[in-house]
Amino acid sequence: MRGKGNLRPGFLLVFVREVEQFRKLPVLLALTVLMPLFLMGILAVVFSQGLATRLPIAVLNLDGGDLSRSIIRTIDATPDTAVVINVSDLSEARRLILSGQVHGVLMIRDNLERDVFAGRRPEVVFFYNTQTLTAGNLTLRGVNAALAGVEGGIRLSLRTSHGEPVDIAQAALSPIPVQINPLFNPTMNYSHFLLAALLPAVLQIIVVTSTAYAVGRDVETRHRLRVLRRLGGGLWPAMFGKLLPYTLVFLFVLGISDLLLFLWFQLPLRGDRMLLLSAGLLFVLANQMFGAFLAVAMRPMALAISIGTFATAPAFGFMGIGFPRLGMTPFAYYWGEALPGTWYLTARIDQTLRGTPPDLSGKPLAVLLFMVIIFTALTALCLERNRIKRQQANHALEAVS
Repeated sequence: MRGKGNLRPGFLLVFVREVEQFRKLPVLLALTVLMPLFLMGILAVVFSQGLATRLPIAVLNLDGGDLSRSIIRTIDATPDTAVVINVSDLSEARRLILSGQVHGVLMIRDNLERDVFAGRRPEVVFFYNTQTLTAGNLTLRGVNAALAGVEGGIRLSLRTSHGEPVDIAQAALSPIPVQINPLFNPTMNYSHFLLAALLPAVLQIIVVTSTAYAVGRDVETRHRLRVLRRLGGGLWPAMFGKLLPYTLVFLFVLGISDLLLFLWFQLPLRGDRMLLLSAGLLFVLANQMFGAFLAVAMRPMALAISIGTFATAPAFGFMGIGFPRLGMTPFAYYWGEALPGTWYLTARIDQTLRGTPPDLSGKPLAVLLFMVIIFTALTALCLERNRIKRQQANHALEAVS
């Protein structure tokens, strides 16, 4: 087998040279492989349950009757909530919520049972922390579902106690039945949409910054860029050979994350496998070319890395997972539009959870392809501009000498 010294200048020589950089620069290996896999492992552990269940709440029972105890048992039996403590007053309940020991407090007023069977409308009050948006809404959902069931049972028993047949009483309680069919993620499994979005968001930051670092090492000085061009037998074969090893590494990392999601977390694949793979490839290439553009357009290299981090780090907030993009300000909306991760996430959700037909899935792939082309063109323009400036500088020196 020929060694690197026997290779002629060209793409392959630069490719082999760049692969050797992983051995010579451990920080490069850590940045491109070890760090994203480590972060993905942490995220996988955090979302290992898939669904938040049995969230702790407290109860302040001022009634103490059979109905109040039935309400508490029903709420404790829901999958969302678990009654973990009984409190004696609201000050103790407030302290528990502020300390994070419970996510909500259910207060059952005095004389609840008497007022219910007297035909009055007594209130059951639930206090919860809206700052913890997910946990608060889940506990509220569990309490509402339990109270609706208890309320329906009381109304049914009151009607039947007056001699009304059960079937007629049930029909009167819900004269217009509603059939609810949750689509795409009916179990609200957080690993199927939140974790599946976090992993590409993390990888996007890694791809842009590490590409800016790798390319910036060669283009930061004229000497290294000339060496790269000479090794590649031209600038574009050299750039292609330089970027390809990182492309393969990033695709490997993305593949590991997909294997984790599909095999361990049972993420469904309802769409086209090839569309998903194509979106993944374009996602990596678009982020690489964005990082390469920053590296050739900005000096020093640290500035390019900083700008890449600034642009991609908040990207998860603009992807439309935690907050709908149509409700965002124009600034946040167009920031999300300009990043490859938003479009890759759209294609990913379309081909996994939604099962979107191929004829409706073309836009995300077209936008990603356009980003690859535009960032490649911008990188080429910057390199050509730098080349012309160097030639003019050399001509000026020759004229002076």
